[in-house]
Amino acid sequence: MELTVISVGGSIIAPDKVDYAFLSDFRDMIVSYLSGNAEAKLIFVAGGGAPARVYQDALRHIDPEAPAELQDWLGIRATHLNGMLLRAVFSRYVSDELVTDPTAEGIAFGGRILVAGGWKPGFSTDTDAVFLARRFGGRTVINLSNIKKVYTDDPRKNPDAAPIDRISWPEFRKIVGYEWNPGLNAPFDPIASGIAEENGMTVIAADGRNIENTRAILEGKPFEGTVICP
Repeated sequence: MELTVISVGGSIIAPDKVDYAFLSDFRDMIVSYLSGNAEAKLIFVAGGGAPARVYQDALRHIDPEAPAELQDWLGIRATHLNGMLLRAVFSRYVSDELVTDPTAEGIAFGGRILVAGGWKPGFSTDTDAVFLARRFGGRTVINLSNIKKVYTDDPRKNPDAAPIDRISWPEFRKIVGYEWNPGLNAPFDPIASGIAEENGMTVIAADGRNIENTRAILEGKPFEGTVICP
């Protein structure tokens, strides 16, 4: 079995509302890829996107002291909604229920695609992706979002921030930090980064809106993005 785990960021599933044009193109590419690679299986992990942040912001506006756990649960439910949408879009290839606990016993993977959403407070879907990669023997996680590469700093705030083609886990973790906060907007979250580093995994961060670039990553061809590796 040739397994690839793809973290499909909420920023590209639902940047403000559901981007059905992207999802249609993404589906066509994935179907073509699977048709040409008989042994390939994929795990998609859906992010929360705008729905998560809209509801988290609403709660914080109403109650500035709202517990972080409640904020996290709102984001998690948004990932379930996006995950169910992905599962429906790829229903021809999915035979199992949406995974909401990557550590649960007996997770079935009978189809060619398995779809997951968020798990519990204190973790992002990046962490779910790493857990599922470890569970099913995946060594690489493709992290698709709305950024082309990881930068040395936030380019929206620092004009001197530079794009990175390749970076080690220790250097990457200096950039993203070591703690998780609800609604954190990072190329790959700190908790997931620690687990990926411990397990010697490679993460490829790329702009998922570029469908052909994603296919190039899947097929091992030259691509635009950042490789985070041991």
